[in-house]
Amino acid sequence: MDPTPSRHIVERQSRMLNFRVEYRQRSIEVVLEEASTVGDIKTILETELQVPVSKMQLKGWKSGDVSDSTVLRSLHLPKNNSLYVLTPDIAPLASTSQSSAQQGLSNQNYLLVISHREAQRDYSLNFPASKTIQEITLAASGISYPCHHLTVCRRSSPALTVDQTDECTDVHMVSDSEGDDFEDAPEFGVDESEIFGMGSSSCRKSPMMPENSENEGDALLHFTAEFSRRYGDCHPVFYIGSLEAASQEAFYGKARDRKLLAIYLHNDESVLSNVFCSQMMCADSIVSYLSQNFITWAWDVTKEANKARLLTMCTRHFGSVVAQTIRTYKTDQFPLLLIVMGKRTSNEVLNVIQGNTTVDELMMRLMGAMEIFSAQQQEDIKDENEREAREMVKREQDEAYRLSLEADRKKREAQEREEAEQVRQERIKKEQEEEREAIRLSLEQALPPEPKEEGGEPISKLRIRTPSGEFLERLFLGSCKLQVLFDFVASKGYPSDEFKLLTTFPRKNITQLDPAWSLVEAKLFPQETLFLEAKE
Repeated sequence: MDPTPSRHIVERQSRMLNFRVEYRQRSIEVVLEEASTVGDIKTILETELQVPVSKMQLKGWKSGDVSDSTVLRSLHLPKNNSLYVLTPDIAPLASTSQSSAQQGLSNQNYLLVISHREAQRDYSLNFPASKTIQEITLAASGISYPCHHLTVCRRSSPALTVDQTDECTDVHMVSDSEGDDFEDAPEFGVDESEIFGMGSSSCRKSPMMPENSENEGDALLHFTAEFSRRYGDCHPVFYIGSLEAASQEAFYGKARDRKLLAIYLHNDESVLSNVFCSQMMCADSIVSYLSQNFITWAWDVTKEANKARLLTMCTRHFGSVVAQTIRTYKTDQFPLLLIVMGKRTSNEVLNVIQGNTTVDELMMRLMGAMEIFSAQQQEDIKDENEREAREMVKREQDEAYRLSLEADRKKREAQEREEAEQVRQERIKKEQEEEREAIRLSLEQALPPEPKEEGGEPISKLRIRTPSGEFLERLFLGSCKLQVLFDFVASKGYPSDEFKLLTTFPRKNITQLDPAWSLVEAKLFPQETLFLEAKE
């Protein structure tokens, strides 16, 4: 036999691994052998997505960041995996119909200054030029660069009835660009109220959350139903229950089962709400990542009463710092996504994500929070395992001690039972002996007197050998019944139910004869030698 095991190499059949890779609004299925590298995945994605490998960040590995040369087998991956592609240096591609001048602006940012007439407020929003009004990008829409002013006001739709007008009003958006009128925005196939997330609160009669709801679970059910009605069913799974219950679910289970808590705070008064909900919170990659790694809890702070209630809950569960953090944000900075991590001493807000962000940036910040959380979780798992090991040793010691006590108790009880049984047997034996002695005395007293030889009557002289070798001798009248002989033997401690009386030769069992026979009839006259034998 060869002593060197390394000489015998068994070829292992390479497994096939499935990867579901999400990029913005796309999902790519990649199947590779586990002998492939991370770079092989990027090469395939470069062909599918038209994104250079050098500008591609492939995230979602359970073992943290990996290099392009990392072999998939070394990561010990399951058969099915989910990954995300981030391209923070690449803006969404413009349409092929852009002019060369518009293409030059495609990587720039627009500042949209929107004046809300009724509220007498101005909103300054930064958007990449690649943001679309559905099919038309900002760069292709003809608005002035780099700053453009818009005015928003309400107008009643002439096509609506009186009742319908009460429920919904259009948003009238006036542009300052020459030759372009944003009143014609419906030509692009979208209502003006949806262009930049404007007019959501005025066009929807039902609020996201009822005011002063007594039960937090009912309020969250209403929130989820209204969110689905507005933005569709593809959204994060909102935890239905109190903030305390969501915190318990996220922070206080087994260390390996804990998650981050994502608190989504909605405000219908903010112009960013519709964009953030429809483009960020409903993106497939964001929904999938939140569902896998977070407990997502939501609240609507549009109404002051609901906002005050939220601040009270946050102060009670997370301390005044979190509540004060929420207070510092203005309405036009909402919605907010707070990422909270549970710690041993107090809960910590890792990140506050404002509404004016992109899918890639949101994903990167969520993954950054997960990296911090994963490091803390590994420490917690290690501490928990060590604690469980100590507790296991203690439980084993306690169990061994309990079993020892139990064994001592059973041994003591067995000894007590044995002693009690011995006492009982001795008592029974003593009672039996006393009873036998009483019977013996009774029989002895009932025996007729021993006759004398010179009396003239026929006398039978019997000699009886006991099991111990001693001899009993007595004279009996020949007419005496066998029962008298039996009683005599019993009076000497050999009752007929335990011993049998036998003749020597020929061997005959006297105790089987009729007790009413006389000694003469039993042929025990004039003398006979008998012996006693214990019955089996």
